[in-house]
Amino acid sequence: MRDWLRRLRVMTTKELLQLSRDPVLLIILAWFFTADIYIAGSGISMEVKRASMTVVDLDQSEASRELISRFRAPRFQVKELLFAEKEAAARLDRGERMLLLEIPPHFERDLEAGRSTEVQLQADTTHTVLGILATGYAARIVGGYATDRALEKLGIDDLQLAAMPRVEARRRVWYNPNQKDPWFMSISELMTVITMLSFMLPAAAAVREKERGTIEQLAVSPLSPFQILFPKVIAMTLAILAGTAVALFGILLPVFEIPVKGSLPLFFSVTALYALAVSGLGLVIATLSRNLGQVSMLVIVVLMPMLLLSGAWTPPEAMPWLLRELMVISPLYWFIELGYGILLKGAGVALLWKKAAALGLLGAGLFGLGAKLFRRQFR
Repeated sequence: MRDWLRRLRVMTTKELLQLSRDPVLLIILAWFFTADIYIAGSGISMEVKRASMTVVDLDQSEASRELISRFRAPRFQVKELLFAEKEAAARLDRGERMLLLEIPPHFERDLEAGRSTEVQLQADTTHTVLGILATGYAARIVGGYATDRALEKLGIDDLQLAAMPRVEARRRVWYNPNQKDPWFMSISELMTVITMLSFMLPAAAAVREKERGTIEQLAVSPLSPFQILFPKVIAMTLAILAGTAVALFGILLPVFEIPVKGSLPLFFSVTALYALAVSGLGLVIATLSRNLGQVSMLVIVVLMPMLLLSGAWTPPEAMPWLLRELMVISPLYWFIELGYGILLKGAGVALLWKKAAALGLLGAGLFGLGAKLFRRQFR
């Protein structure tokens, strides 16, 4: 047993030394755990800001000007006020504007007479999420303006309105009360990076042995295939944990001010479990690859389905039922559930142990498959 542990320690040290002497992999680690996470957190947003708008005011009245004035920053940015519909529609068609608001003639006259009137909003929903959000905000603005005009017409002031019976919707937003995109995007990118590197680094380490011709030397050594294989996984898991610490304490906490409500040791333990679980896919990739170029291509092939089935890009509720059922085979789905539960929700072992057990079982199966295929190279 002592010799077995000594061989494991020596081989793990050897893998760490090889990683420290590989400038390409070191640059990849440094980039993904720092700059990539910062760009994802600060440069990617699903929030509507300064949505460009053209207004066609065919009424040119005080009422129309008041409605236009309500479309202001930071949600909207009125680029120009036109009086010809054709020219404005052409700008929308060319993609120069996101929204086109048209106010019809006799808008104020109809309101003063107590008649209903309509305004038309056309939206470029090429980017579906932002288009839907922008039209939703615009509908709220027009609805609020209509309510204010109706109350004014009825002669109801603020005191009378406060005395009327009404239903109030009081919302409580948990875990991200200010709804900051960087909190979600940066953590999601960190988990994606951990996923990619968890099977890319072991695969790269194993393939480098093939490229250098040292795999044959290891095959004739007194080491068992497991003693050759497992130190690679341990070394790369340690490197990923170090990179995760850099990302947390260097980017997420000081830059994006993410409030970590759960246990950081628990998060690092889950990350280590996840890295060991996903490393089985890296061993499968190493078995099928002959060089680092092939490793990179196969990483993309494996990573994309995992991302699409993880819930990081699309909420599970928005997926077809078949894809929702298939999400359980994506290790990243379980890691996202565990990661957000620990970091933002403050969940502990009592709430997360079932998901951790599911991740462990899935990871054991993947690691067993990868190890079995990799050992065939030594026969």
